[in-house]
Amino acid sequence: MKSYAILVAAGRGERLGRDRPKAFLALGGQTLLQRSALAFDRAPSVAGIVAVVPAGLEGEGRAQLAGLGSLHAVVAGGDRRQDSVRAGLAEVPPGFEGVVLVHDAARPFVDEGIIEGVVAAASDAGAALPVVPIVDTVKRLRLGEIVETLDRAELGAAQTPQGFRLSVLTAAYAAAYRDGVTVTDEAMAVERHGGRVMAVPGQADNRKITTPEDWAWAERHLLAMESAR
Repeated sequence: MKSYAILVAAGRGERLGRDRPKAFLALGGQTLLQRSALAFDRAPSVAGIVAVVPAGLEGEGRAQLAGLGSLHAVVAGGDRRQDSVRAGLAEVPPGFEGVVLVHDAARPFVDEGIIEGVVAAASDAGAALPVVPIVDTVKRLRLGEIVETLDRAELGAAQTPQGFRLSVLTAAYAAAYRDGVTVTDEAMAVERHGGRVMAVPGQADNRKITTPEDWAWAERHLLAMESAR
């Protein structure tokens, strides 16, 4: 089944402490947006890419991605993640019946294996996302007091790309907007709408770059990748 990828790159990245949106920061000569987009451009299932960037930076986004054969559109995002995703969904061509992938451009080390695994699982089940195990013991807190220890075996950290049959995601988003609900990711919208979301294995290096510590890790990881070639 073919897929369309929505790259969410509209965040300002304030926690990173830089003077530019983080997706437009260069890591080893390529921006985070470029690195993420290249992975989707190489993936066999991806028929098109929609990049969602901060308002006013659409031209710069198009310039960065000009060499991608699968680039479909670069559009302005909104105040919330779901507003940006909805702007990307509006660019998916009419009549498309495949899987829509939503990916954080701030995860620059995504690879084709994760992409194709999510597409395959979403094709079968309607929705899927990559998950990595949680290694720390997790506590539930209330007013500063630990009230419960959760079973790690039943927990996982969600990654992107998250994949959905187009009809599944559009229906879930319509319900979220109708109900005035803010969702933290697309799977949450599908879950609250009664949908089934499957987990596929994620990867530790498919890490989201959010803080200065994450950026330092990304620089080290890139050096290690280049040394291994």
